[in-house]
Amino acid sequence: MSPYDPSAYPSFAVTVDLVVLTVRRHSLCALTVRRGEPPFQGRWALPGGFVKADEDLAAAAARELVEETGLCVHDPAASEAQGNGAHLEQLATYGDPQRDPRMRVVSVAHLALAPDLPAPRAGGDANSARWSPVETFLGKDGDQGALAFDHSKILEDGVERARSKIEYSSLATAFCTPEFTVGELRRVYEAVWGVALDPRNFHRKVTGTPGFLVPTGGTTTRQGGRPAQLFRAGGATLLNPPMLRPEV
Repeated sequence: MSPYDPSAYPSFAVTVDLVVLTVRRHSLCALTVRRGEPPFQGRWALPGGFVKADEDLAAAAARELVEETGLCVHDPAASEAQGNGAHLEQLATYGDPQRDPRMRVVSVAHLALAPDLPAPRAGGDANSARWSPVETFLGKDGDQGALAFDHSKILEDGVERARSKIEYSSLATAFCTPEFTVGELRRVYEAVWGVALDPRNFHRKVTGTPGFLVPTGGTTTRQGGRPAQLFRAGGATLLNPPMLRPEV
């Protein structure tokens, strides 16, 4: 007989919390939901929920993403006609014993990125949802105590992950539609970093890495002015050399 006795160990729950980021009206915005039930009833929080007994963490995060945004996770094998879906990656684990007043709860947070998303819908124990500029909750002008649980810290970590990874990876293209201009990609960097970038230097850097951007052969005038060349994300996942974030 096995000497292991499950009752000898305290039970605890596992949740997934989502830092869902998008660029709306040239601002980096996060999805937040107003809690409809205790604890922290009426407070804004990140979307998420408890992991089901038959789910692994990735499946739970993908399920919550669909429930909160209607988005499926990006499938690299999907055709362009099916759309890009959302980029989803594991962010960090949060396990302070006091983080949830109900019981011991460990949260595995995930970062989700997608192009300009539509008005959100509330689900689960939330009674409303909204997109908020991240500065609403973070930074010197934000209220870092405004989010329930430890979600301000989780949001801060998620925003910093996005800001740092676009320096050297292709993550910024996850904020773009399948076809985009260099100017539209530059505005993603500007929104995520909160700075203005020189258009010529930016164009040289993102087009200088082979395979980072691939011309589609088309043009667009949706930004006004002369027709601009359209690109899609290429197979290169790293920017070399990296595009370092300007000091603010």
